[in-house]
Amino acid sequence: MLQQTPVNRVLPVYEQWLARWPRPADLAKEAPGEAVRAWGRLGYPRRALRLHGAAVAITERHNGDVPTEHAQLLALPGIGEYTAAAVASFAYGQRHAVLDTNVRRVFARAVTGVQYPPNATTAAERKLARALLPEDESTASRWAAASMELGALVCTAKNETCHRCPIAGQCAWRLAGKPEHDGPPRRGQTYAGTDRQVRGRLLAVLREAVTPVPQSALDRVWDEPVQRARALDGLVADGLVEPLPGGLYRLPHS
Repeated sequence: MLQQTPVNRVLPVYEQWLARWPRPADLAKEAPGEAVRAWGRLGYPRRALRLHGAAVAITERHNGDVPTEHAQLLALPGIGEYTAAAVASFAYGQRHAVLDTNVRRVFARAVTGVQYPPNATTAAERKLARALLPEDESTASRWAAASMELGALVCTAKNETCHRCPIAGQCAWRLAGKPEHDGPPRRGQTYAGTDRQVRGRLLAVLREAVTPVPQSALDRVWDEPVQRARALDGLVADGLVEPLPGGLYRLPHS
């Protein structure tokens, strides 16, 4: 839930989620559409489907217990390199390089001397992260958490507060005079008028409905028919919406 979403938005949904589904097996018993419904407006709703799929796999393969081995975590549906490393490190205290956007930015500035990391994680970044990781497991786990917090709270993407940074005196970017980013322009994501906005509105109608929704109700959420149809087709293709006979739609039941 926290990936690409602020803590203050996640916390109420997280608390409601755990109250309803305290263990993976509890979530696995529900239809995947219920996970999408409970996800609400957190954004990136396919993550809800992946989380449901992971809960099913954990229940079927691991007797309902989240696996402790990194390789087993990585084999779960929807679990990638970052999430597997984060769970292994933060939940089980293991030694893994946890590379999210915040950590990558800290390393880019402190070690590489550039303002921002590349758009996608590179082999060089992975090698650097492994080289910096303390050998002791418990220390490595704390290091991973501390690096992430440093990027989230101090070494932020904009308006960084270097006077609060414990490694400001060793930061290559700061010592070089904070040269500005000279790579491709970093544009913020737009939302208004995009297919993402249309998808969000369509899902909002379906989340609120207790019975299948007719096409006519979905047609009212967006005036432009071509874009609306494209957004709905995309939701169906992503498994977030299930079409039914008679022009009805609902959140997925299977």
